[in-house]
Order: sequence, then structure tokens, then C-alpha cells
Amino acid sequence: MIERPEFTAGPVSGDFEELLRIVEELETPDGHKAEVVRGKIVVSPWWEPRHLRAMRALRRQLEPHAPEGHDVDVAPVLFAFPESGRAFGPDLHVADETAFEAKGRHADGTALSLVAELTSESSKDVDWLDKLDTYGRVVPVYLVLDMQAQEISAFWDPSPKGYRSRTNVPFGRPLHVPAPFDFELDTSGFVTPPEAETEAENGEAGVDQ
Repeated sequence: MIERPEFTAGPVSGDFEELLRIVEELETPDGHKAEVVRGKIVVSPWWEPRHLRAMRALRRQLEPHAPEGHDVDVAPVLFAFPESGRAFGPDLHVADETAFEAKGRHADGTALSLVAELTSESSKDVDWLDKLDTYGRVVPVYLVLDMQAQEISAFWDPSPKGYRSRTNVPFGRPLHVPAPFDFELDTSGFVTPPEAETEAENGEAGVDQ
């Protein structure tokens, strides 16, 4: 699987509602997602197979602590943030179940109580910049699993200028997930064997040659 995202024909200064409509109607390849980032439509792999173990471990731990009426899922759901002109499909989301009752193919970003993104070489700039800024104005908790640095960061207390609080630990150490979850997350299951990352990097190098 090639990590690099594919930029489709979305005008840099395009109207957000029009871009959102195009994304909803776009036929993406299997295993890929389309998002609205910086006035463009970006198509990228949904997740990498070697990260599936970490996603499952995170989901299992979050489920018992999710707010009442909120669903924890890794399904490809698009959440819209009209005020920021963005629409993202988080790797994992926790959201009010009522958000999925509305018509259309996207959900309201304000329904989210937590999002988690697992970084790849191609996506990490968006995860650390655009998504951090957008989520930081609306979403109570944002978890970034930096699969290259092998560490996890938690952001919380959103504000009009972004998150006010942050903490991070290396994989293998417990991380406190703030309210409304309020529990100690076991991160030992997120560790990626060095040989897996090396094989992936070698595979990508082979694609470029």
C-alpha cells in the first residue's frame, strides 16, 4: 500500500459546501478515504495493516469509558467542521449516536467527544497541524498515536484558539485520558515491532524506484 495521499481536483479557494458534496459523491478506492483539507480534497489510505493491532487495543479500552449514548468506532465516517472549512474521517472516533440519524453522508463534528489519529509518513503533517487546529476548537479529547516516534499525545480542553492542555508518553507507559473518559490507558499494545516499520519503509522505497 502506497502511503502518499492523492490530491484530487479540489480548487484551493473552493466553496466548502461544494467540496463536501464532491467528497460525498466521490468513488474512492477500497481502503481509502476522502477528506477536505486546506481547500482541497485529499484521498489517502484509511489505515495501514500494521497499525490495526493498535487501533483495536485503543477501541477496546475506550469503550467502557465512553460517555453514555456515545459510540466508539473505526468505521469510515466523515465529520464536517464548517467553521474551519474542513471535513475529516478520523482513524477512530467517539461520537453521540444521534449524530448518525441525520440525512446525508457526513456527521456533525460537534457530536464528537474524542478522536484518535495514527500517523503515517504521509499523514502526520495533517494530523499534527490541520487536524490539531480544527479538533482543538471543538472536540473534547484528541489522541495522536505517533507511530514513527512510538509515543502518544493527549490534547484536551478545547478553545477558540485550540487545545489548552497536552501531555504525552512513550508507548509502553500509561497515559491518562482526560474527562469525559477519565481513565489510565495501557499503551503497551501500541508498540510496533521495529522490523515491521523497516519492512514498510523498504516497501515504499521500492515503489519509488
